[in-house]
Amino acid sequence: MAIGILGKKLGMTQIFTEDGKRTPVTVIEAGPCSVLQVRTADSDGYAGVQLGFDDTRAERATLPMLGHFRKASSAPKRFVREIRDYGGECEVGDEVTVAIFEGVEKVDVTGISKGKGFAGPMKRHGFHGSGASHGTKKTHRSGGSIGGMYSTSKGVPKGWKMAGHMGSVRKTSVALPLVRVDAERNLLLVKGSVPGANGTYVVVKKSKRDGTK
Repeated sequence: MAIGILGKKLGMTQIFTEDGKRTPVTVIEAGPCSVLQVRTADSDGYAGVQLGFDDTRAERATLPMLGHFRKASSAPKRFVREIRDYGGECEVGDEVTVAIFEGVEKVDVTGISKGKGFAGPMKRHGFHGSGASHGTKKTHRSGGSIGGMYSTSKGVPKGWKMAGHMGSVRKTSVALPLVRVDAERNLLLVKGSVPGANGTYVVVKKSKRDGTK
């Protein structure tokens, strides 16, 4: 069973352990999240909960969503996501805090990676490029030909590695060490690469690779 929470990436800092060792961490403001809806296998075909995080003005929400928030006795939320197979017992209107991560050693963090604009194949896919020595060849960073059969009859195959938009995709960093849980300030301190820029929303779940029960 999974446990999780919604949050916002604040940035990086460093903390010191009791033995004086310095540890770089990413600070995530997580919760409190309102339980907006509870999914059950009988009514929905699967189990899960829908969480809302970060209050917003009513003018920024649609009328159907306002009714959805009102039914859960919750203020309108900016970030709404669903977590399947939620392990904790909860009801509509309850609050989920970082306290659920007490004793957890590793977490999975999902977010939208930083957008890097249009990039060539060497930067985007790690191509080694063409020969860089002196001579007549001048296209050192070219992606090369994709083959005449694709360009004339079938078109470019889906997923073909070429130049294009880089970043701004959904990414999950798996099994990041959870260094500290600050329940008083609703903070999670995570060691490792957390996707997204500072200020972007993330979903934090207990990792499937976590050894604790």
